[in-house]
Amino acid sequence: MKKHNFSAGPCILPKEVLLQASEAVMDFNGSGLSLIEISHRSKDFVAVMEKARSLALELLGLEGQGYEALFLQGGASTQFLMTAYNLLENKAGYLNTGTWSDKAIKEAKLFGDVMEVGSSKDENFKYIPKGYTVPEGLDYLHLTSNNTIFGTQIKKFPKTDAPLICDMSSDIFSRQLDFSQFDLIYAGAQKNMGPAGATLVIIKQDILGKVTRKIPSMLDYQVHINKESMFNTPSVFAVYTSMLTLDWLKNLGGISAIEEINDKKAQLLYSEIELNPVFNGYANKADRSNMNATFNLSDDKLKGEFEKLLQEAGINGLNGHRSVGGYRASMYNALSLESVGVLVDVMSEMERKG
Repeated sequence: MKKHNFSAGPCILPKEVLLQASEAVMDFNGSGLSLIEISHRSKDFVAVMEKARSLALELLGLEGQGYEALFLQGGASTQFLMTAYNLLENKAGYLNTGTWSDKAIKEAKLFGDVMEVGSSKDENFKYIPKGYTVPEGLDYLHLTSNNTIFGTQIKKFPKTDAPLICDMSSDIFSRQLDFSQFDLIYAGAQKNMGPAGATLVIIKQDILGKVTRKIPSMLDYQVHINKESMFNTPSVFAVYTSMLTLDWLKNLGGISAIEEINDKKAQLLYSEIELNPVFNGYANKADRSNMNATFNLSDDKLKGEFEKLLQEAGINGLNGHRSVGGYRASMYNALSLESVGVLVDVMSEMERKG
């Protein structure tokens, strides 16, 4: 039976990427050696790293605009720390839209004054704050573009003179944006790019070198830029698989092509949630995420029957996060419209049974 993988992360990957990656584990580039055995400084892997970094900038439309792409380690959680370590001298602003921005705020407070310019904590993060004021004189403003746990997504980004930092871990490469409005973007690979173990950082080089503190080498963006993302041994398999996924996306037609597919998936599922009395959506309609749809049963007594139908249909990874409960359908780039259709059919069957 075909499995339909709605897991929030690690994410579903294109089948052709998985096949090529698995072949490389056995024999990389016909060398007779495994990808995960060879030196990370060999010509073959250096070429992988260079292509992965180049593809990231190309797909985001940032080539030749003063940006560098890095593949680092430690996940977005280390970026909560690194952004502040490298950029926070006096005061930074944070928009608090969920668990991960909450954690980013906690780390930033180690380095300077942190101001929450807005928060949706009062309603358990089911909406994106609007109408907040960004004060002048900030070292940067930090946002989380998509909130995986709560199923919300920023649709319009604020205009500000402060450098704009964005955690895009769960929706990078999924929709067209003017990415040049951001001075630093970071994203864990395991949501929409590849397996866990690598973190993509896109950084405008001219924002660096403005803090007075000494920065440890492993946490210094400039060190990683100077060493072309090879300061220490990189996550070889995660970088390679991310490169394959970015290449797959390019061949598909890039971000504009995948956005069209993602819109269709989201419209299909949200339409069912709205029209089917068995289910209730969690996030406010205006802020609903195209990547993570959160919803609940209108009657918890139906849980056993619903989950039996999900299992029979081969649907995996639909349980919601403990902070919200209910269900969460993660519709990352590699998830097919067909899989969303199977879920909608199960939901419709629940209505018929009711």
